[in-house]
Amino acid sequence: MIKSAITVSLVEEARGGPFVFWNGLQDAFEQAAKHGFDAVEVFAPGPDAVDPQELKQLCDTHQLSVAAVGTGAGMVKLGLSLTDPDAGKRKAAREFVKQMIDFGGQFAAPAIIGSMQGRWGGSLSRDAALEMLKEALEELGQHALHSQVPLIYEPLNRYETNLIKTMADGVQYLESLSTQNVRLLADLFHMNIEESDIADAIRTGGKHIGHVHFVDSNRQATGLGHMDYAPIAAALKEIGYAGYASAESLPIPDSETAAAKTIAAFNKYLR
Repeated sequence: MIKSAITVSLVEEARGGPFVFWNGLQDAFEQAAKHGFDAVEVFAPGPDAVDPQELKQLCDTHQLSVAAVGTGAGMVKLGLSLTDPDAGKRKAAREFVKQMIDFGGQFAAPAIIGSMQGRWGGSLSRDAALEMLKEALEELGQHALHSQVPLIYEPLNRYETNLIKTMADGVQYLESLSTQNVRLLADLFHMNIEESDIADAIRTGGKHIGHVHFVDSNRQATGLGHMDYAPIAAALKEIGYAGYASAESLPIPDSETAAAKTIAAFNKYLR
């Protein structure tokens, strides 16, 4: 059964980004529980920024899970990338992600590689960047096994990366890895830009899809854009997807409305 989740950002440098809640963990968990979500996806400044005991208490109090943890603060705050031409910076990026994997693993929550994948250009060729990314995913995917969680890799749209942008390319790339512990994130916003048919792309992703960002075409909450969710929901059910559909959307016009719109659409199409 597909489960619902909603995002909270604790990273001040990312303010204005596509996260529903911005007023701390306690507020996010209270709001998520009030609206009937199953889990919260946490975008934290780093592995030591959240007290695990506090997070566990919030989960217990509100009967919620942690759906996933983001790693993008490594890029936003520290300027780290898994495809940086500097070997030392690549190593630091991998260490940051490992620590986030270990943090999330305490809650059976996978870590997401999005912006930290970087991009190619200048002196760095696309082939070289993809090889660097491959080495990182091999290492990090195996590391995630220690926490018994997958590593989630997110294809992004052309304005955010020039590496892997579609589900088909993501599947091909994952199937070139030795590790079997990396899954794809199907983000409906990015897919709306890059895919000719989102439902068909989900079928292509199939068993490789490990997380979904449930959002509308304009990066606002579901129902505030022009996305057609019926065929998307049918495709997710067809592939037997049983992970989270998480609201990574802008808090427009406000967090309360974004949460209400998302859960209404989730209950209509995916519950």
